[in-house]
Amino acid sequence: MLAMLTYGEPTALPPLLIVHGLFGSARNWGVISRRMAETRRVVAVDMRNHGDSPWQDSHGYPDLAGDLAEVIRAQGQPMDVMGHSMGGKAAMWLALTEGQLVNRLVVADIAPTAYDHSQNHLVEAMKALNLTNLTLRSEADRRLASSVPDEGTRAFLLQSLDLKATPPRWRLNLDLLRAEMDRITGWPDTDRRYTGPALFLSGSDSRYVRVEHHARITALFPKARFQQIEGAGHWLHAERPREFEAALRDFLD
Repeated sequence: MLAMLTYGEPTALPPLLIVHGLFGSARNWGVISRRMAETRRVVAVDMRNHGDSPWQDSHGYPDLAGDLAEVIRAQGQPMDVMGHSMGGKAAMWLALTEGQLVNRLVVADIAPTAYDHSQNHLVEAMKALNLTNLTLRSEADRRLASSVPDEGTRAFLLQSLDLKATPPRWRLNLDLLRAEMDRITGWPDTDRRYTGPALFLSGSDSRYVRVEHHARITALFPKARFQQIEGAGHWLHAERPREFEAALRDFLD
């Protein structure tokens, strides 16, 4: 079973399952989880090979969707499901293959398509980080800066560095994620459809969900709605949290 963080109490609204993206964790979604838990129960998971969840030897979307299905069944009722990036693809595959478990689907800044970019340069940067005598996150940031120049990306990655462990370690199965990167950036071929309500929410400054993706999205998700958050990129929930929360509430409530 995946590790998870639970917020709020059951209400008349369906519980919400939050699924993070590549290199993320449930903790990345703490602000959104707590805000949404004001009106419903919220469960945020660590995906396999991330955070405190078990490390496994495969990382395809059927695997990830199977993990999510296990979590939902353990909750005892269908859930609303929101997934970002890699988590959005996992949520889509769950809806396509076990739609009876999903009340409403929110996909944040990703499309059901294969992308031609790899994130293995970030895997290599994390693996190359010198963890010797490392006790301060500021020092880790300084050491990582030479290979990851973007400050926001470094801050995101370093949330998965466990400095309390002896020795410090990454809460990521980096070798496995590197080996499975083509499956993570890819998408399994399918003609299945999810006929429930679906919201595809993207950042106006992001290039992950483009107009040319809309036909494929509506073929698989015939009730899909599209919405953009102005001034946001791929990490739209972190860059525009209030706008992201408002879009979730408008669709789910």
